[in-house]
Amino acid sequence: MTRIGVVTAPGSMDAAVALRAVRLAGVEAVELPTSVPDLRGVDAVLLHGGGGSPLLSAVVDAAGRGLPVLGIGDGFRVLCEAGLLPGSLVGNASGRFVGRDQRVRVASRDTVWTCAFDEGQEATFVLRTAQGRFVVDPDALERLEGENQVVLRHVGDPTGSANDIAGITNARGTVVGFVVHTEYAMESLVAPSEDGRLVLHGVVSFLRAAG
Repeated sequence: MTRIGVVTAPGSMDAAVALRAVRLAGVEAVELPTSVPDLRGVDAVLLHGGGGSPLLSAVVDAAGRGLPVLGIGDGFRVLCEAGLLPGSLVGNASGRFVGRDQRVRVASRDTVWTCAFDEGQEATFVLRTAQGRFVVDPDALERLEGENQVVLRHVGDPTGSANDIAGITNARGTVVGFVVHTEYAMESLVAPSEDGRLVLHGVVSFLRAAG
């Protein structure tokens, strides 16, 4: 059975919600405590934080070997700081915390995490951040745009990110960072959409095809 690991730090509500999201996708959810450098043989990883933790070095090493990794919210920032993705996340241009349902447009489906979407498709996720503005040097931005590594763009950007970027990927399409929280978009009765299911459906389909 496909096993997706969720990096869990003490008191992390996002990680708890992500574990439930993985179960709703019909695959095994595996808790990965930040204090233990053991990925427990998982097939993919959801990362919400854990910068500087013993587990992060294991994630970085495995990502280098092709393990699918999705950094969500603060996890996107961690992937940038670890050198797995270019750029960084800094304070929103408004200087204020943003908490809202956020529409995004899929700019590329050529990743293991977005392959279940259509290019140009709009989705609604949850944005909750004071540091959601993606910044990157001009040369790196040109490479991201030219090499189809921009994955999501905000539709009405509340963060002030370069080119309205809400998500990017590495060159292989295996490591992706989203500033928006997809794990909160699984059940329409309590969420703005069920678009988060497509994120997990994409990686599960990829893993099963590869296996």
